[in-house]
Amino acid sequence: MKRFTDLYWQLDATNSTTEKVASLREYFAAARPEDAACALRVLSGGRQLRVVPTTLLRQWAAESAGIPLWLVEECYAHVGDLAETLALVLPHPGPDAAADGVGSGLAECMRTTIEALRGASDDVKRLTVERVWKLLAPRERIVWHKLLTGGCRVGVSQTLVARALAEVAGVDPAVMAHRLMGEGVTDAESYVQAISSAPAAADARRPYPFFLASAVECEPRDLGPLAEWFAEWKWDGMRAQLVRRGGDATLWSRGEELINEAFPEIIAAAAAIPDGTVLDGELLAVRDNTLLGFAAVSKRSGRRRVPKKLLTEVPCVFVAYDLLELDGTDIRDLPLAERRPRLESIVPLPCTAVAGPATHAAAAASFESQASPPPRLLHSPRVAGDSWDALAAARATSRGRGVEGLMLKRRKSGYGVGRIRGDWWKWKIEPLEIDVVMLSAQAGHGRRAGLHSDYTLGVWQDGRLVTVAKAYSGLADAEIVELDRIVRATTLEKHGPVRVVQPTQVFQLAFEGISRSTRHKAGVAVRFPRIVRWRRDKTPAEAGTLADLVRLIDAAENGLGSNDAAPVSEAQP
Repeated sequence: MKRFTDLYWQLDATNSTTEKVASLREYFAAARPEDAACALRVLSGGRQLRVVPTTLLRQWAAESAGIPLWLVEECYAHVGDLAETLALVLPHPGPDAAADGVGSGLAECMRTTIEALRGASDDVKRLTVERVWKLLAPRERIVWHKLLTGGCRVGVSQTLVARALAEVAGVDPAVMAHRLMGEGVTDAESYVQAISSAPAAADARRPYPFFLASAVECEPRDLGPLAEWFAEWKWDGMRAQLVRRGGDATLWSRGEELINEAFPEIIAAAAAIPDGTVLDGELLAVRDNTLLGFAAVSKRSGRRRVPKKLLTEVPCVFVAYDLLELDGTDIRDLPLAERRPRLESIVPLPCTAVAGPATHAAAAASFESQASPPPRLLHSPRVAGDSWDALAAARATSRGRGVEGLMLKRRKSGYGVGRIRGDWWKWKIEPLEIDVVMLSAQAGHGRRAGLHSDYTLGVWQDGRLVTVAKAYSGLADAEIVELDRIVRATTLEKHGPVRVVQPTQVFQLAFEGISRSTRHKAGVAVRFPRIVRWRRDKTPAEAGTLADLVRLIDAAENGLGSNDAAPVSEAQP
């Protein structure tokens, strides 16, 4: 436990990639396999148990420290990190205390003081927590608290972890990144296999690390001649890789989760592609010739079993836009201009999910003329254009087509690992916007501790303001400080860290899409809301209305508005 604690603080103390990799390499070279496997799950962002509610921890810490609970809450609002707050308010351990008392290694600590508490009574949990508090120094308590509450996040990417492990194992970083994908390392045995120079047993099922695009930051024409680029639609779906090896098919999310059971129709369709094939693409929800958007796909993505009703309501297709493996050979280093024709030979039907409103009827007739059941494996078509202006005109039609804009991919580019800038760019459409009024604010965490930086925002309906979004980004640091003073001066009510305020401040809110929602009181849900401007020039009475948002939904459903629902023809020969 002490060794992992030291690693945590070493990673927290530096922004240097070289220093982070060195610290990781040193840790993994010395750690026992069971501890290394446990650390790897934490460092890679794997799911963590939350075995003790934070409300109980706050209460127990207050009683152990002999202070009122409200004082713990005030300290938390000031510090901004609950694990650190609890560690600091507790009495210091005695001189005989030692971290080894909670287990000689991370794995043993996790088993005896965290995993063992799953399903235990509150009394047992409290006894264990108070025992550990007496053994750990504040810096060790902080890390243990984060592990205990399932919130241990370290400032290190999986790419850096793979680099460090590759150096320990003496293998190529790309090979190590591949091994860490999917089910990855779960125990000491799989860790030993992962750092071995021999092929790992699970290699046949694993996807490749995903190649990620960056938002284009210049005028696209400044990227160079159009002839050097491919343009495709940027789909509003869920990124995935379809792997077919050894007569078996697996479907993996970008979050490295196996999602076969959530999309059985895609697994069934994979039987049509050759063995030794890996496709990169997008899962799209399509019903009645209409793209349903990301929100619909997400209804299925986390399920172990998909009810027949949901399969009918949210049928899905897999739209491939890259070929990573062919006949069992990794072809990621080949130029896209060579990978693309091979992709189209394996998945010959193009996804024509770009039918605008004027052609909706014709597209629907075309789709319904297809064989039943409709094809579930398609490829992403190229967007034609003989100039950057022509592509800009095509991009302008994106929202009505149900897509998010264009992808620009360099023809000579290989398929990289992670976010390598320069070869893949996202040229997204401008967001939807509406003016909203701040209704309440909550204190932030971390470097924004003590400042009210999380805002609840509303629009008008029948003469009153109704909540439609929460936003946590978009204002400059100086604006947050200024707004914090306004929040404190106009507070009407306090509910813990939340302050209900007088509705005096107006903001311009941007969002990527909008849909009807039964989970929200206003009946609408916006996607990726963020503040883009503080409208000091407007009064609250000039803010938008719920009717304005509903009109955006209606326009989308008619193929004219947001990207949450728009016409689609799944495939045409």
